[in-house]
Amino acid sequence: MRKQIITVQQKQNQITLRIHEQASNEEIQKELKKKIPELKKLYGDEKTPILVTGKVLKNKEIEEIEKALKGAIDVKIEFDSPKNLGLYSIKKTFENEIKNSDTLFHKGALRSGQKLEYEGSIVIMGDLNGGAEIIAGENIAVVGALRGVAHAGAKGNKKAIITAASIEAPQVRIANIIKEIEKEEKATVKTYACVCDDKIILE
Repeated sequence: MRKQIITVQQKQNQITLRIHEQASNEEIQKELKKKIPELKKLYGDEKTPILVTGKVLKNKEIEEIEKALKGAIDVKIEFDSPKNLGLYSIKKTFENEIKNSDTLFHKGALRSGQKLEYEGSIVIMGDLNGGAEIIAGENIAVVGALRGVAHAGAKGNKKAIITAASIEAPQVRIANIIKEIEKEEKATVKTYACVCDDKIILE
């Protein structure tokens, strides 16, 4: 059965556009072009706001959807996808396999006080030192030792992973889950962190 890329629901004080969790940006844009004439008919002189929900979108996708809708209908458009990365921006969690990812490569170590944020995946070609921080919308890979703060899946994706030559940080974060790393766990070298049954597992 063909997946419904975008479904439109009309409520008394809001129109909801629900985007399929697995829809690609290309599919969304194509479907949006078909849906806009339908939406225009619903409106007339109305100013009912639109809520875009379903798939947790990247900022580029948010901008493109907003541009397409605003170009056709002059109404307030809200998204339930976070525009910022981090624990406090996550509105809902989801589980999407990350088969392909836009990746930011950082050459060398990240020193104390430095912070790196990226909507895709991040690869550090060196150590992540204590006091440094990386926040990625998708996966994190550290070629050296991970001693600073690492937050993967920072838009809510629980399928994101963290990997390093050795995980020596006091805590790691994936989606909205935080794992404090006990001293006993640091006794053996851990190189991989993922979510299993809503807990972060270190291996």
